[in-house]
Amino acid sequence: MAKLTIRDLNVRGKRVFLRVDYNVPMEEKDGQMVINDDTRIRETLPTLKMLIEQGGRLILAAHCGRPKGQREPSMSLRPVAAKLADLLARPVAFVDDCIGEKVEKTVGALKDGDVLLFENVRYYNEEEKNDPVFAEKLAKVADVYVNDAFGAAHRAHASTEGVARIVAKRGGKCAAGLLMERELKFLGDELENPARPFVVILGGAKVSDKIKVIDRLLEKADTILIGGAMAYTFRLAHGQPVGKSLVEPDHKGTALAAEEKAKKLKVNFELPEDVLIAKPVDSGKVNKKGRPIMDFVDIRTATDSIPDDSEGLSIGEKATARYAKIISSAKTILWNGPMGMFEDPRFAAATNAVAQAVVDATQKNGAKSIIGGGDSVKALNKAKLGDKVTFMSTGGGASLEFLEGAVLPGVAALSDK
Repeated sequence: MAKLTIRDLNVRGKRVFLRVDYNVPMEEKDGQMVINDDTRIRETLPTLKMLIEQGGRLILAAHCGRPKGQREPSMSLRPVAAKLADLLARPVAFVDDCIGEKVEKTVGALKDGDVLLFENVRYYNEEEKNDPVFAEKLAKVADVYVNDAFGAAHRAHASTEGVARIVAKRGGKCAAGLLMERELKFLGDELENPARPFVVILGGAKVSDKIKVIDRLLEKADTILIGGAMAYTFRLAHGQPVGKSLVEPDHKGTALAAEEKAKKLKVNFELPEDVLIAKPVDSGKVNKKGRPIMDFVDIRTATDSIPDDSEGLSIGEKATARYAKIISSAKTILWNGPMGMFEDPRFAAATNAVAQAVVDATQKNGAKSIIGGGDSVKALNKAKLGDKVTFMSTGGGASLEFLEGAVLPGVAALSDK
């Protein structure tokens, strides 16, 4: 059902509780936490500006990291308030809590068009538990509820679902922000009746992560192109040796069932004919999680079996060229997941070539290109092509669940038009 958006509201003089996704990457520099990437903050600016122009009193709530109910200083949203003030070119107040007397007092002093950012809602364990008492405390300062945090909409937390229900019960309006509206339009409405040919590109690590998406999109797509590590589970299902490649032996049946369904529905289901492989060697270093960092030697192409001492790290040149050709004739493209380990320049060529093919189809042939969040967005941004596609989703897990056809609690809680 169509949801109310901020275009349908009159917020003048009203306290607008606005859930945003400001879970931005930060690192410590000279004793200060510094924001590495402000994309998520910038994405909310159109919503903020519209609500400010309408004379709303903005109360922004967000989470950052996983502080597990502790006041973890490295996950404070204080640096976000400073960055937001710069981007909006106006003051942004910050309060170091999200419930209680101090918060109520600060909100009480807001004037029309003022902006206030709450401290990290996950400093309270009750947030992720969607605790009704905590949700009541958050909602105490709200006349209107707006959700612009699509990336957190698949979670039924207090600030994404509980507050909305309380505001609605009191007769208040609950609406989508402009970013949320765009997400629902492109990942929902635009894919309901896509211009054809409709080409879906799916990469990433696991078949199990994407099987519901594959299943649902098989009923809509003309072609599905499979890349990334999940291609090796399909190879394994066909009895091909996959060496040390990342696979899910338990999902061989799942992979074969997807191919069978594609055949039945006459969907062109493409697996890479060649892959780029290498021998993993322990570098003697460990990552932040204490796991060994592998280096790769003897990089080469394999068409059939992958030797026991090697692993697949990307689709090969032939598969890349074939995929690019198919993409070039598409009128609607949905891309979710890279073609391989794109973070390493030695294995990034296929992902970059697919990114370029998607951009060319968009720019030269007028195709509608929708990038379903996560690593595909990172890959496009890394290749400096992010602004050349039709739409890039800000949601990782939320995008996937929405594409699967799941009801997102943060969307369901909004008022219907």
